[in-house]
Amino acid sequence: MKIKVINPNTTLSMTRSIEHAARRFVGLDTQVWAVSPQLGPASIESFYDEYLSIPGVLEEIRRGDEEQCDAYVIACFGDPGLQAARELTAHPVVGIAEAACFVASTLAKRFSVVTVLHRSRAFIEETVVGYVPREKVVSVRTTGWPVLAFERDPEAGLAAIAEESRHAVNRDHAEAILLGCAGFVDFADELAEELQVPVLDGVAAATKYAELLVTMGQRTSKVGTYASPERKQFTGLLAPFGTA
Repeated sequence: MKIKVINPNTTLSMTRSIEHAARRFVGLDTQVWAVSPQLGPASIESFYDEYLSIPGVLEEIRRGDEEQCDAYVIACFGDPGLQAARELTAHPVVGIAEAACFVASTLAKRFSVVTVLHRSRAFIEETVVGYVPREKVVSVRTTGWPVLAFERDPEAGLAAIAEESRHAVNRDHAEAILLGCAGFVDFADELAEELQVPVLDGVAAATKYAELLVTMGQRTSKVGTYASPERKQFTGLLAPFGTA
């Protein structure tokens, strides 16, 4: 089995951390590797960043089908391009926010998301309430740190995440924490031990879920919503994405 994990940003050090997290719980016969697109932002912290990351994600999906991948994980908590990717391939495509929300809903009645910049709150809220009822999400807390700052100073970054996570548990009465950025993958175990609640890294959850879907022989429905895109031409920078 081959699972391709796509980090939608172009920061390769983060991609390596994501690959490590993705490999933690899969079976010995499952091949997992992570990639960054050839085009896209260095980090994703706004709608602008998210939307501009999607062409690179879709190119990696298309390339993955040529590489005979069995499933895909989109490793950004906004799940950029998830629906379009499902139109492009029949193989399962799982977003890390999607998987984290599903697992959290099994383990806890109410949970919080801890993420990066304050401006990221709106699109994180928009993402998670697409997967679970709004009443399950007691808060979306932000550290005020940009994504790449966690790469430069992981110790201080962990302290910032831990502080907001403690507030989520003690003040918001969250029963689980979702780490709302793929760049947080290295922090889950330490936080869970401190807080004594489930702390979910969406990368591991999504990769294991993708592995399960392949093991069950499941594929994306091509009837209706996720049918392959209509054949047409694209122009300018998007010309390579044309299907005519």
